[in-house]
Amino acid sequence: MGIAVALFGAGGKMGCRITDNLKDSGYEMMYVEVSEAGIERLRQRGLATVLHEDAVRRSEIAILALPDALIGKIAPAIVPGLKTGAIVICLDPAAPYAEELPKREDITYFITHPCHPPVVNDETDLEARRDFFGAIKAKQNIVCALMQGPESDYAKGEEITRRMFAPVMKAHRVTVEQMAMLEPALSETVVATCMTVIREAIDESVRRGVPAEAARDFILGHINVDIGILFGYVGSPFSDGCLMAIERGKKEIFQPDWRKVFEPEYILREIQAITQGGSSAKPA
Repeated sequence: MGIAVALFGAGGKMGCRITDNLKDSGYEMMYVEVSEAGIERLRQRGLATVLHEDAVRRSEIAILALPDALIGKIAPAIVPGLKTGAIVICLDPAAPYAEELPKREDITYFITHPCHPPVVNDETDLEARRDFFGAIKAKQNIVCALMQGPESDYAKGEEITRRMFAPVMKAHRVTVEQMAMLEPALSETVVATCMTVIREAIDESVRRGVPAEAARDFILGHINVDIGILFGYVGSPFSDGCLMAIERGKKEIFQPDWRKVFEPEYILREIQAITQGGSSAKPA
């Protein structure tokens, strides 16, 4: 038999993606799921669940495919029962960064997260081009952090996470603190917010009379050009008029001190709002 791997939350949205990629990978898989919908999704794949306590007792690697807000509540029912030397894999830096994982010096904590398929890619297969999240057909990169444990466990963690998120191109090694800067600070607080404003701006232009399809096509095309310029894929710069519009736009749209979202105390408040189910990380 291969390495015993317990997948907690195996029937959830992320859990099913991991299940599909690991079920024929050579690992001795144990699927743990409590929801009826999740159990049914596993049943449709021809897979059965195992008892929580059996998975905890037998596993050499425990993957926590659980919502951020639940890890602090469920991990204490998993980690204390693991064997010495076990590897616990978290799929997001939120709970580890917020110190919500149980203290145990004789196990390894390995944190990983997918970068998702890049906008600029060489995919030619239509299904791969439509795989926006990854771990199905589109190639993607991942980030990995060895939070604690022997250095030799990093290779073990990277190996299984490459299979979890396959097909994977690069596995970037970072620290947990750096991963927290990437998410939520960079990818959610900054980029997802800006993208939401872009969508709201498109809707506003439509409200003011621009045909919806024209607005959508115009902006998706311009986003493509902007990416090419800003990330060095093309040699031409923004026009002088565009550069002036950017400078004026920054003053109108952004707070002058917006970079504070990368400060450790801000990131911690943001993560605590995520893990504790709050709606805002900003102090009153």
